[in-house]
Amino acid sequence: MFDPTDTPRLFALPPGADFAHELVVGLKARLADQPPEAMARVELILNTRRMQRRVEAVFDSLGAGFLPRIRLITDLADPVDRARLPSPAPGLRRQLELAELVRKLVEADPNLAPRSAVYDLAQSLGALLDEMQAEGVTPADISTLDVTDQSGHWERAQRFLQIVTRYFDPDNDAPDVATVNRLALRLRLQRWQCTPPQHPVIIAGSTGSRGSAFQLMTAAAKLPQGAVILPGFDRDMPGSTWDILRNDVRNTEAMQGEDHPQFRFARLLDRLELSHHDVGQWTSTPPPNSARNALVSLAMRPAPVTDQWLLDGPKLPSLADASQSLTLLEAASPRDEARAIAMRLRQAAEDNITAALITPDRMLTRRVTALLDRWGILPDDSAGTPAQLTAPGRLLRHVAQLRVNGPTADALLTILKHPLCHSGADRGQHRLWTSELELFIRKTGIPYPDLPKLMAWKHADEAQAWLKWMDGCLLRPDTKGLDPLGTHVTQHLKQTENICAGSSSDNAAELWNKKAGETCRKAFDLLAENAGYGGSVSARDYADLVDNILRAEEVRDRDAPHSRILIWGTIEARVMGADLVILGGLNEHSWPDAPPADPWLNRRMRQQAGLLLPERRIGLSAHDFQQAIGAKDVWLSRAVRSEDAETVPSRWLNRLTNLLRGLPETGGPETLGKMQKRGQTWLALGQVLEKPIPAAPAPRPSPMPPVIARPSELSVTNIEKLIRDPYAIYGSKVLRLRQLHPIQHAPNPMHRGTVIHKVFEEFVSNTARNDDPITELELLAVARRILDAEVPWPTDRIQWRVRIEKIARWFTENEVVRQTTAKPALFEKTGAMEIADPPFRITAKADRIDLNDRSEAFVYDYKTGTAPTKDQQLKFDVQLLVIVALILEGGFESFNPRFVAEARYISLSGDGNEVSAPMADCPPERVMQMLKTLIEAYRDPETGYTARNRLYKDTFGSDYDQLSRFGEWTVSDTAKKVRLT
Repeated sequence: MFDPTDTPRLFALPPGADFAHELVVGLKARLADQPPEAMARVELILNTRRMQRRVEAVFDSLGAGFLPRIRLITDLADPVDRARLPSPAPGLRRQLELAELVRKLVEADPNLAPRSAVYDLAQSLGALLDEMQAEGVTPADISTLDVTDQSGHWERAQRFLQIVTRYFDPDNDAPDVATVNRLALRLRLQRWQCTPPQHPVIIAGSTGSRGSAFQLMTAAAKLPQGAVILPGFDRDMPGSTWDILRNDVRNTEAMQGEDHPQFRFARLLDRLELSHHDVGQWTSTPPPNSARNALVSLAMRPAPVTDQWLLDGPKLPSLADASQSLTLLEAASPRDEARAIAMRLRQAAEDNITAALITPDRMLTRRVTALLDRWGILPDDSAGTPAQLTAPGRLLRHVAQLRVNGPTADALLTILKHPLCHSGADRGQHRLWTSELELFIRKTGIPYPDLPKLMAWKHADEAQAWLKWMDGCLLRPDTKGLDPLGTHVTQHLKQTENICAGSSSDNAAELWNKKAGETCRKAFDLLAENAGYGGSVSARDYADLVDNILRAEEVRDRDAPHSRILIWGTIEARVMGADLVILGGLNEHSWPDAPPADPWLNRRMRQQAGLLLPERRIGLSAHDFQQAIGAKDVWLSRAVRSEDAETVPSRWLNRLTNLLRGLPETGGPETLGKMQKRGQTWLALGQVLEKPIPAAPAPRPSPMPPVIARPSELSVTNIEKLIRDPYAIYGSKVLRLRQLHPIQHAPNPMHRGTVIHKVFEEFVSNTARNDDPITELELLAVARRILDAEVPWPTDRIQWRVRIEKIARWFTENEVVRQTTAKPALFEKTGAMEIADPPFRITAKADRIDLNDRSEAFVYDYKTGTAPTKDQQLKFDVQLLVIVALILEGGFESFNPRFVAEARYISLSGDGNEVSAPMADCPPERVMQMLKTLIEAYRDPETGYTARNRLYKDTFGSDYDQLSRFGEWTVSDTAKKVRLT
């Protein structure tokens, strides 16, 4: 294939080239005069699995023929070596071993790290171990580092790093994958040196960023028929800049240059003692846009020589040609960015062209995928779907968490509503009972369901078998203590399968069906196989492990996605092959991503040990950017603001726009303006897409239902509501709509009022009936007992107890006076009376009514908030006045005092306060007449139930604001009466 030469062979393809296609074209051109089987003798080593699939697809498209022997650079052992090497242990085994070792270390010294960080630390140690193996760094190299001024941190880190020493033991009977790859690389390099292969060996697509890949590339380039083909090689960069990069390569102490896209190629050239002129062209095909490549090359010059912009900028080729089919999209928000991208991808699907969104921002890809769903387009995402987000993965995670926290109301309903729950048989009946049970739980507020509590459900007798199934697999208490990992796996899978099978079947096959189920099954089979290396763990540790394992697995459905709408990661920019390339999320901390924190070694220590610097990731991202922007039709996209702050443009986008702004003599600002204008066009289309259809705002409603549909009974609380917000009575009594209670009841003013009422009712009742002392201590003892039983929220329990303690002395001192005047007779007693014609029933519940020796009644109502003023009682808050009238009308059975001497609100907020009802200003006769007038008014068919008629404050909310469409109208608007039939 190649002519003999004494120098290493390096070839390259320019940025923007369809690397896979040009690679195959070059191979076929060089073997055109040889027999067809010559292709089968070529050993082709590629960088990624996607590149391999793409190369094979190109071969298929060019007609029948032989394929080369394709390998991946991460799988270095050929069949002969693989037979001689030990079988690598699964990666999960090493992760479990590391986690167990880290756990023991943390348990021995809790100051080292929190227990919750065990799996994260084990994963980080595993990544460091892989890097050490790839770069040829041993634990001895780490132990000899200069740790001046870092002794404290280094002492802690070393205790963890000693864990990985065993994995470098040559006698290890179960080496990990990284160790086997290192041994395979050593065998391959030794064989190449002793007996160089005579068949073509070509490494293509790799930048040599990892040590093992770099060693393989330098060796392959020197073989008799070996060659290396570099992706995205910058031929527009002058020799002086290449010299600067080569100096950075040699000056390791300075640690500069790694963030440049061509740095790794400079290192390779320096190792092979070649010039950039010695890199040959693999094919003669020109790049899609050579002018743009020159522009980007200048924009990406190393920081020390950016002054070359002034000299070389005016010499650039036509900026109009460089910016042809180059769009700059600067959206106001991430949603605007995603919407414009989705619309462009939809257009590409209609035009039947291949389009690829390239971004490291997974949130952006999720938004775009969701927006494409409105048109029925599912993009082919190279990252797939994490197994933890699939239906089986979610169910497995929910059950693992159930074993940690026990059956809370929300956790129980989450699992019951899961699409795989009870999928074995009778799922329709299961869904019906689940809906009914949810309403019961919402209504009764059961925070921690168990079988005895659920037996109060109205369908309990009918659904006994279903409830028994729930009790067996969903209502178990949380798992305490430590158990062997294998026990956790067995119990977890058995419980999940029982949940999936249901109450009337043993068939749990649906859990493991389809791609998602198969992937989860495979992951748990591997976990069960290696569980012996995980030691004994708690249920929480096990749930964390399940999350980590499922997060690492991806599910891909090859046939479901659209074949021409693609989502790629940044490394796949080298694959190319798309007619339209969209570079999305071009903001700092996204592209490039901020280097992750390293808990083990700082930047200087990494450099001394020979490990990779954090800037390597930035340099690789820079190369991916330079490769992708060289395509024919390119979008550069970013959001000006994130959800909470302004964003900073990606450093490479900043360089490009600054360079264009600095070239007014060659039309740079005009070129940039046209790029932005093209982006604005798509942003405007996106805004039109989501522009709401114009509609007149709803008027303030005042519905007039038929008299027969109107209520014939109201409580005194609803009488107040009828005065202030009649629409709420329409919603609750006419439409019979009720607010849906939350699943997990939270502390609220209503519940607080109920509990505090109960405290004072029981205290006063005990003092009246059992002669308990009226003391502050007795009141606080009752409060503590009731709060402990009724309030499951520790923080609120303390706050409510403090509130009672604050007024305890004031209340008991006044209670002595009250009980000296009269003795408590009724507590929480409900009364009723009928007024008007035809009769209208009014009910009321009195908190407390006392009676003295002269048969005079004293009415008290507890208020946990501020008591209403006199004016408020005369017009709106008529509760006490109505109760007084109801007493005198004989509304309370077997309770007939001569008259009511006094009625008071007892405010239990702040320091306590009492407010008397204005009985002199509004005697019972007047109250009765007011009630009759009110009832007669709403028996008039022309009287409407006006929304928010006289609320105390406009800021107060109503349960029916959404129904009345409050916000489209204001309280100053005239109500529109609507007759209902």
